[in-house]
Amino acid sequence: MHSPLRRALLGAAALGVFTFGAVQAQEVPLPGIDNTAFGGSSAEFLLLGAGARGAALGSSFAAIATDATALYWNPAGVAEMARPGLSISMYDYVADTRYSWGGIAFPFNDGQTAIGFQMGTFGFSDQPIYSLAAPEGDGSTYDVSQSFMGITVAQNFSDRFSAGLTGKFLNDRLGKAKATGVAFDFGTSFHALVAERPIRASFVVANLGSTLRHTGVGLDIIVDRPAPPNQDQVPQDPAPARYTSEEFGLPVAFRVALAYDFIASQASRLTLLGAFAQPNNTSASGGGGFEWAITDISSSGFTVMARGSYMYQADNNFVPTGAAGFSTDAWATEDLDGLALGGGIAYARGTFSLGLDYAYQYMGLLGGTNVFSASLTW
Repeated sequence: MHSPLRRALLGAAALGVFTFGAVQAQEVPLPGIDNTAFGGSSAEFLLLGAGARGAALGSSFAAIATDATALYWNPAGVAEMARPGLSISMYDYVADTRYSWGGIAFPFNDGQTAIGFQMGTFGFSDQPIYSLAAPEGDGSTYDVSQSFMGITVAQNFSDRFSAGLTGKFLNDRLGKAKATGVAFDFGTSFHALVAERPIRASFVVANLGSTLRHTGVGLDIIVDRPAPPNQDQVPQDPAPARYTSEEFGLPVAFRVALAYDFIASQASRLTLLGAFAQPNNTSASGGGGFEWAITDISSSGFTVMARGSYMYQADNNFVPTGAAGFSTDAWATEDLDGLALGGGIAYARGTFSLGLDYAYQYMGLLGGTNVFSASLTW
């Protein structure tokens, strides 16, 4: 094994051991300190993912994403696409919300460069409005619509290393208040052979960008005009005013992922994966997964795949006071939170291929989510 590759693998292994220890260490809270960050960022739909394959493998998918969904998981992977491809996915998310994602990418310059476009939308519609003045509702409704559009450029710098950059425009509408912003993703991918089997490593930073401050008629109010100091109140019409909302940052995410083809033959492939992820709005997580594929069954062109992953996340050590009216004890017993399973089928003939995938993600007390996706290359 070449010494640069040996050093890279040893460094990655050391990083994995260190980060897993860091995740475990977060189980012990500092006395009197609440280290939760829930509610500290906006546009959290940016963390929902893309594609059922990625949903089943979690953050570790960043190491092997080399199709159109790499636009989301790791921009560097787009540079490894041999042919144009597109992917669409739909998430049946919690609380009757829906998240949809779509992307398309094109390689050019003899496969050395690639460009891609993606779009994601999240929201719900027609929810009744309740207030102190109308606790049963006044008949009016509100809706939420959050979306982003992105463009990606990726480059192969050698036969083992690629990098990519994504720029995204964000639109976040909550009722009659709206905010816009920009964000950037950066990713790298390293791939080589160890004992004649492929190994891959990736590094991704996602959602670096502006803060969001909502404004709009939804923040308009009518206020009484106070009398000047030392003067009697004079009747006058209330004055229109508008609340100024606070700025909130984006959910920045840092991911390191590794993948190794434990079995690599013409008939089947078993890939083992591991990952560490650190968003800025919650605790770090670490875990791994697998993807097993039986390829070109009986020379029919069909391939079937099974996938699974588990991401362990330490508690956020949030201890509510008695006045909070809720407890986190039930959540602490949800050991299966972070489990994801899925599978897919693909058909390939010549340069054409079509894939259909499904994934189920268990989210503890929130229940499970179903993810469906379709992909096409030509």
